[in-house]
Amino acid sequence: MSPFTLSDTLSVSGQITVADVATLHEQGFTVIVCNRPDGEAPDQPKMDDIEAACVSAGMLFIRYPVTAMDFPGPDLQGLGTLFDDPAQRVLAYCRTGTRCANLWVASRDDEAVADAVTVSRNIGFDLGMALR
Repeated sequence: MSPFTLSDTLSVSGQITVADVATLHEQGFTVIVCNRPDGEAPDQPKMDDIEAACVSAGMLFIRYPVTAMDFPGPDLQGLGTLFDDPAQRVLAYCRTGTRCANLWVASRDDEAVADAVTVSRNIGFDLGMALR
């Protein structure tokens, strides 16, 4: 698990494990957002287990699973507000980090989209979901 920094308040990564939660807490993250539905892969940790580890570490856990079929989900504005909250340091995860980066780009206002696209593409994320 190697987080990619998208902004001062948001980093994204591929799938995390229960053991990663303590490390993320030590790194200063205060919120973990899951953008991956349970059951995408048989060996994938369940959201309940990640959430329990977050609660034990004193971190907030947010469930916001999306797929290409229901992107961008039910509350993109609220998710964007969380991504930008200066009082939080957020790690969003999915299978590879791509969905998370797409959600970040999609949650940007018109003036910020171009910069978000540049940051995400420079890391190597495919932004096909956010830019359709």
